[in-house]
Amino acid sequence: MADAPALTADFAAATEAQWRALVDKTLGETPFESLTGATAEGLAIAPLYAQAPAAQAPARAVPADRAWDVATLTAHPDPARANAEILADLRGGSAAAVIRIDPTGAAGVAIGSAADLARALDGVILEFAPVALDAGFLGPQAADWLAAAAKASPTALVRFHLDPLSAFAEAGASPGPIEAHLISAANTAVRLAETYPQSQLFLASGRAVHEAGGGEAGEIAFAAAAAVAYAKALVRAGLPMADAFGRVTLGLSADADYFTTIAKLRAARAVWARIAQACGADPTARIEARSSRRMLAARDAWTNMIRLTAAGFGAAVGGADSVILGNFTDALGLPSAFARRQSRNTQLVLMEEAHVGRVADPAAGSGYVESLTDQIARAAWTKFQAIEAAGGAVPALQGGRIAEAVDAAKAARPAEPRIIGVTAFPPAQETPVEVELAAARPAQTQPSARLPGPDSACPPLKPIRIAEPFEAAK
Repeated sequence: MADAPALTADFAAATEAQWRALVDKTLGETPFESLTGATAEGLAIAPLYAQAPAAQAPARAVPADRAWDVATLTAHPDPARANAEILADLRGGSAAAVIRIDPTGAAGVAIGSAADLARALDGVILEFAPVALDAGFLGPQAADWLAAAAKASPTALVRFHLDPLSAFAEAGASPGPIEAHLISAANTAVRLAETYPQSQLFLASGRAVHEAGGGEAGEIAFAAAAAVAYAKALVRAGLPMADAFGRVTLGLSADADYFTTIAKLRAARAVWARIAQACGADPTARIEARSSRRMLAARDAWTNMIRLTAAGFGAAVGGADSVILGNFTDALGLPSAFARRQSRNTQLVLMEEAHVGRVADPAAGSGYVESLTDQIARAAWTKFQAIEAAGGAVPALQGGRIAEAVDAAKAARPAEPRIIGVTAFPPAQETPVEVELAAARPAQTQPSARLPGPDSACPPLKPIRIAEPFEAAK
């Protein structure tokens, strides 16, 4: 094939000037500058890019037999129903499960003890199906419950995903000093690390920034600052620095703008590599990408299927190691069995029929994606340095630096964005969707997350849903 004639040999090379002449002819009196754009953080998006050199393919940390882990999230308040959902998802093709824990049952599975979690995980073989937790300030206690369910098996694939900083950022307060929560989480993590050598201990997530309306660079910067804070806490608790970074997962959001999602994940790997190398750790990042909730619409919810597909595509092409897609009914209530099946099958089609993961880095060499990746990485690094200069993630949260950046990104977005089914092309008559109805039944045991000392406070990063104000106006 090396001697085969080039397919373009009979065509003259096109120049940028020729392209520009055609564009000007098409635009007429419309200025060329109308084709340029920018992200919410002011990063430029041009209408045409020169050819870019191929970047180093982003490494993934998952086994080679699957390009990424297909994961599903369970938040049904009843532990028995949560167990049925997890088992159905695993039988239906998912490879991992995430359990959102809320002992009150209002915003997650009503789990308040090791027995409750064991009920939710009945029949799940932890040596084959990774299970991750989303427990907020109850993270250390939930980690012990998951450890009890794993029964000290050294091959158990448990992801404790301790993340007190995200809980603090979203709530705007912590039950006791936030520093004490960091210490408690690190001590618990180090105690469990030796028993479970394949476990992931912390989740350094930037999703609180994203869901509150923040931009891509700000999301990466906060996740990186959280990773540094968690690594330092683990080192103070007795874990070597290289091991500490290796046990931290980066958590990022994936939304319907798949080009931006691809560039964000690629940029996050570059930022992580620079930090990890400076600390003598493995530069390969482990990224968990979760679909955005702020992009979902309650009106004409069927359109969310397209948004979730785009988010899954962006996460996969961007090199996520684990992808969690929400359900198209999440803006309305708990998902039905159909909604959960639709969510996991979207990933399975992308993986096993579209073969999206067969190429390590499909975006390499694209002028647009390479340029956007570089811009996001540089902006994220600058923001990360500013957070560290302020003393780290905790002081930056308490001083309002993170909230100010989020507010600035929100203010830069269009006053009325084009949302299909809501602000653009709304349906003349909506087709109803089925949601699961379940009353919140608190767990019998209500554990407390409070630690001794005064509460900490910061400006809260309240989650938004972009379509919500426009749905209320219709």
